Amino acid sequence: MIHEPVMAVLPPSAMAAADVELLDIAQALLGRVWVHGRHEVATALRTADGAVYTGVHMEGSCRRSSICAEGVALGTARAGSAPGAPLEIVAVVSVQIKPAGQYRIIAPCGVCRELISDYCPDARIWITGDTGVLAVAALDLLPHKTRRVW
Repeated sequence: MIHEPVMAVLPPSAMAAADVELLDIAQALLGRVWVHGRHEVATALRTADGAVYTGVHMEGSCRRSSICAEGVALGTARAGSAPGAPLEIVAVVSVQIKPAGQYRIIAPCGVCRELISDYCPDARIWITGDTGVLAVAALDLLPHKTRRVW
């Protein structure tokens, strides 16, 4: 748990209310569970049916055993889906805490980009880019990705 106040990310004007809710949920979750070096990222995502799922980064002592917040949230969403139903993710927001004591929206790592685009290539992913916070389609984070037929 964080004992010092952390400044919230101000949502960009282009972020719809439903995605602002994801941002708020991710920030609140990270503020509740953050432990330096162990739980440094939180993710909130929304499925097509409106359900919200969350995940927290789980750092392992040998690094290879670590699990990203996005993967945890995707697995939780899959587990919460009806049997046989496709996993339809609409939007994903991940946050971490900057050393300056402020939350920031982050892009998924390369492995999570692969995972999200495998299951939900059209999902809206909020990232902080060169021009500020913006939304991109998951597949746009991996140009020239080979699409696997499941």
